[in-house]
Amino acid sequence: MGVNANAFALTAGAVPGIAFCLYQLQFAAITPSIIFGSVAERMRILPSMVFIFVWSTLVYNFVANWTWNNHGWLRNLSCLDTTGLDKVACGLGALDFAGGGPVHIASGFAGLACCIYFGKRKNIPVSHPHNLTQVFLGTTLIWFGWYGFNGGSAGAATARAAMAAMVTTLCASFSGISWVLFEYLFTKKLSGVGFCTGAITGLVVITPASGFVAPWAAAIMGIIGGISVNLALKFKDWLGYDDALDAFGIHGMGGLVGNVLTGVFAQSWVASLDGAVNPGGAVEGHWILIGYQLVACVSIAFYSFVVTYLILMVINKIPGLSLHFTPEQELIGSDLEEM
Repeated sequence: MGVNANAFALTAGAVPGIAFCLYQLQFAAITPSIIFGSVAERMRILPSMVFIFVWSTLVYNFVANWTWNNHGWLRNLSCLDTTGLDKVACGLGALDFAGGGPVHIASGFAGLACCIYFGKRKNIPVSHPHNLTQVFLGTTLIWFGWYGFNGGSAGAATARAAMAAMVTTLCASFSGISWVLFEYLFTKKLSGVGFCTGAITGLVVITPASGFVAPWAAAIMGIIGGISVNLALKFKDWLGYDDALDAFGIHGMGGLVGNVLTGVFAQSWVASLDGAVNPGGAVEGHWILIGYQLVACVSIAFYSFVVTYLILMVINKIPGLSLHFTPEQELIGSDLEEM
């Protein structure tokens, strides 16, 4: 409603409102697709379409509002009394440049809720990537697209957008290398799939920080992110949940790590590249930002997990929208089932 050629002065003053609307639509569309990486072979197509609409409305829209709306409570944690629409919000709270919370934490913890609700796959054993060409191609495409994801969040072709693209490159690169070297300690092998997994992890980790951190910090974040998420994935086998494409491990845990490290490494001069003002993070003596980031992490993770689980329970009770395949259908495989 009310979207036309006029710019939204408080959010993206340099582009037409309709362009900003389409850009944000892509965020809203790609987020639930991450969730389905956790439940491969286990969820019927028709109810999954209903799930996308309900989840986007009740989870993504709320979390995006908390995070990015000028009056969102997470964005204004230091001045919650100014979040009313009739007041001028201070804008000093949790930082999230391109979706560490609304996209990655929300989808990652929704994916965890889904794979717990559905249980393990019955038709095939848990598999590992086997087509290296497709893995490399997919990584290339998603890495390229991430420049629009992070750089584009500046809302204009500014120096801050260029910096966001640079730190995205560095964090993904250092994360991929650290992932490979960390795995080598245990396997004595250098893995191409490991590099791709680590690179995507780095892309997730840098997402909330991309408009707030310097290149040197992005390199450190990549190393910490690659090693910590690698360790998180090892717990999957121990805990026994079947997260087919590691939506929770990479996006949920990677988003948490990135959000917290944003509180550590954010610097005021990076935000000022396009005129934005914030006091920076712990490296500039603003330690409270780590606290704000932790509040955002816990709030989004808890809300997404609980509401997702409730949505699944309700949809499954609606006649004709049973989420589960029959045992016979699951043995055949979901690719052969139309609905």
